[in-house]
Amino acid sequence: MHELAITQSVVDAVCERAAGRPVRSVVVRVGALTAVVADSMRFCFDLVTEGTVAEGALLEIDQPPGSARCRTCGVEFALADLIPLCPCGSADVRVTSGRELQIVSMKVG
Repeated sequence: MHELAITQSVVDAVCERAAGRPVRSVVVRVGALTAVVADSMRFCFDLVTEGTVAEGALLEIDQPPGSARCRTCGVEFALADLIPLCPCGSADVRVTSGRELQIVSMKVG
């Protein structure tokens, strides 16, 4: 379950940035192609925030869908899974979204 390690890293960064102030909410962006299960991350968040300044904070997860642009035909298309294949049949694609994994914002106070 890699969600635990990822969530622990998020909480560590949030707590460091909070500098002792209580954290009320955290917004993260986790792209659909990262293979992170949002419900697992929420569960882990409650576990790893226990005893920290982020205990009781609300976790909001934004999950942008995967998309790519084909280098062969130039079309932009949605990626539903981790296999980047253009509708034209080309595998020469550039993923343009869905791999994000970042802390967007947090509320303290």
